[in-house]
Amino acid sequence: MTREGSTEADGGVETTHGSALDREGSTGAGTAARIATVARLEYRLSLRNRWAFALTALFGLLAGLLAGFGGSGPGPVRVDAVIVSLASLATYLVPLAALVYGFDAVVGAEESGWLDIVFAFPVPRSWVVAGTALGRAATLAGATAVGFGVGGVVLFVRAGTVTWSLYATVLLGTVALGLAFLAMSVLVSSVAVEKTHALGVALLVWVWFVFGHDLVALGLVAWIELPPGVLSAFVLANPVDVFRVLVLSGIDSTGGGMAAVVANTDLSTPVLALAALAWIVAPVAVAARAVRRRSL
Repeated sequence: MTREGSTEADGGVETTHGSALDREGSTGAGTAARIATVARLEYRLSLRNRWAFALTALFGLLAGLLAGFGGSGPGPVRVDAVIVSLASLATYLVPLAALVYGFDAVVGAEESGWLDIVFAFPVPRSWVVAGTALGRAATLAGATAVGFGVGGVVLFVRAGTVTWSLYATVLLGTVALGLAFLAMSVLVSSVAVEKTHALGVALLVWVWFVFGHDLVALGLVAWIELPPGVLSAFVLANPVDVFRVLVLSGIDSTGGGMAAVVANTDLSTPVLALAALAWIVAPVAVAARAVRRRSL
């Protein structure tokens, strides 16, 4: 490898995958193969840096504690109440974890010199960004599914029965929520000048989508009577609200605040699923185009 420091930092991972990229470039391998090579590299680096284990442990610990102690009181365990609590935990914790995990995907690699090495191979920059996002998405999705899956197991042990279709909706919605915010963090990382700037913008993104957007929507709802179409547009404009509607539509008790407002929208499940997919794909597509103009 051309850079000794970078090779030592990653224990030779860069050498292996750099050679793989070079071979694929020389043999004219397809786009999917090159993106998959970069994705495998990112995934292996995440395992080496303990990100996958840290995220899994964090999600599993909090989901397990919430499922173990939530809904406590006289009588049988209130499964719906515990699932609502797990959904609330997901709306605050998963977006923040995804943003912190992904904010240095591009700008951090540039500061360490790794991006210069990858861009030296015959692989378009946009494919490198797509592969980087895919590799980190695999790590985050696995950690979220296993971590919140622990909560489902604990809840089953406590209650003896769980509506698994409802819990599966929560689990899939939580994974999609994390991937949406990871995609936004990759976009932020692609346009940021320094890692500190990327982290600051990522935290502002979290504050806006978790708190600011709902406060604006609640203020408008309290001030004027919004038509259903406008309220639906507010929901689709925020991946957190898309997650809330998707999960809370199957539960009778929805609580108050914005959760109660969005639960009354008439958005169908296919529309919500398409909105979630758009929030995952669109930011990565914009990041792939933005990185072409990045000067190295």
